[in-house]
Amino acid sequence: MLIDGQDDAGLGWTYVVRASALIADPERAFNLKRGLELGNIELGEIAENGDVVARCAWGDKQHNERAMAAAARASETFSRFSLSQLREIGADFHRELLARADELVEILIVEGHPRRLAQWEVSGVVHGLDELTREWYYSQFQQSFKANGYDLQLVRKPDGVVCVNPPQNAAASNSAMGSLALLAGNTLVVKVPQGTPAGVMFVYREIFQPVLKRHGAPTGTLNLISGDTQRILKQWLGSPHVDDVLFFGSSNSGLRFGSECFAAGKKPILELSGNDGFLVWRDADLDRAAQTLTECFFGSSQICMVPKYAIAHPEIAEQLIAKFIALVGAIQPGYPEDPDVVLSPVLKQDQFFDFLSEAREAGCPILTGGERVGVDGTPDPGGFFLQPTVIRVNGLAHARELSCVREETFFPMLPIIVPSEEDSELLEQALRFMNTNAYGLRNSLWSSDEHVVEAFIRGLSNGGLLKINDSHIGFHPILATHGGTGRTGGPTGELNYAILRTTHLQGISRACSSREPTSATNGCSARAHELPPVGETASLRVPA
Repeated sequence: MLIDGQDDAGLGWTYVVRASALIADPERAFNLKRGLELGNIELGEIAENGDVVARCAWGDKQHNERAMAAAARASETFSRFSLSQLREIGADFHRELLARADELVEILIVEGHPRRLAQWEVSGVVHGLDELTREWYYSQFQQSFKANGYDLQLVRKPDGVVCVNPPQNAAASNSAMGSLALLAGNTLVVKVPQGTPAGVMFVYREIFQPVLKRHGAPTGTLNLISGDTQRILKQWLGSPHVDDVLFFGSSNSGLRFGSECFAAGKKPILELSGNDGFLVWRDADLDRAAQTLTECFFGSSQICMVPKYAIAHPEIAEQLIAKFIALVGAIQPGYPEDPDVVLSPVLKQDQFFDFLSEAREAGCPILTGGERVGVDGTPDPGGFFLQPTVIRVNGLAHARELSCVREETFFPMLPIIVPSEEDSELLEQALRFMNTNAYGLRNSLWSSDEHVVEAFIRGLSNGGLLKINDSHIGFHPILATHGGTGRTGGPTGELNYAILRTTHLQGISRACSSREPTSATNGCSARAHELPPVGETASLRVPA
């Protein structure tokens, strides 16, 4: 671990075994991992074994307490770094990240991310730190005005100590949002997941920490700990050192934790479940729409920001479904090193079969998939993979009665809804359906009709991002990579600029000097706004 600028071996080690070794021979790989962690196997005994690739220390509440205290001490200095200093740190973060992007991709593959998925995740981190985006961030940090003989400023100040709890499924790329809190002048405590620690450690220890040190950031600006999640979160809630918590997880646990944060006087920044909608209108480019819709199966759909349900205009539904099913047929499981693989193992498969059974009982045709398979794609009751599964749902009216439409599907299952509503009402019905989604991360629209596009731009309030004729999971400068409404971001959810969410707005007024020139409209004047004596009330004069 990294606490107050020093390495700490903690109380033991979590070992990382190559994901492809776990897929190929799970019993052997698991026994190797547990043997190392229990001390039954010495690391030296397997020095030539390429299956063990990393280890991460874990600690207890004392380590967590020391990390929070170190971050609080460092905040007294780091919070006063100028915008120019923070700009330089951000430029260095981006430069070093680009230089080591290929290494990070390889580490994510080791942890089980298919190569194409790993490259996509790293591209998101890079976009969040590129120059155009950074400069937009900092344009929000300070604005100055002159009015009625006063200099007026609106400035953003760092909240203080920000704690980050990344998810197991995409720990490194999601935890990297904490770097934006650093670029706002906050200090960090990052909880490294014990299941997938290598990527998080690489991003922060190998890339960001050396940059902070080069720029004179105090020790304790960045702290990395690992251990029991619930105990760590409870400590964060009770600590006087902690100001904000960036929390990734399911909506049920995240919304509950957000309420506890508010009760404890902490600011929760929530990144929770997603249930993204993908609407294909009758005039859409069906080849591009179908190809883009296959993004729903990236990582076996174990990513919050992939499409989770689609709506196909009835006039083109049969064509779209035929094109999509043909593409889905080529999506096969495999080892993460394979550049053509996008599916990941699905360890929690019970809900998949529950949702599938419910859809069948409701009369929904299963168009493809529905089986558990091995790494070679053949049916296997003990396989780690699930076939990409497509379900047809007829009509919008009762679609949300199905769990696979109403809830996040964190497994490869896509319901395609074919509306039965009259065409004259369909646009409003589709808008209403997407707006009433309990979740709200991203939404996609495929249409060349400007009337339809404008209706969605004006009328769709659900979600942090609306993608129009564009990759659903693609990234762009300035547009944040995360954030949403409803059960995705909680009551204060929106497009999530972590650099802004971990700051607060402060207003400053300063009387101008009498030596400065007077302007009839907006300059400084020594007597433009005299204060009354103490105890008297100033009279308000409304200007003409």
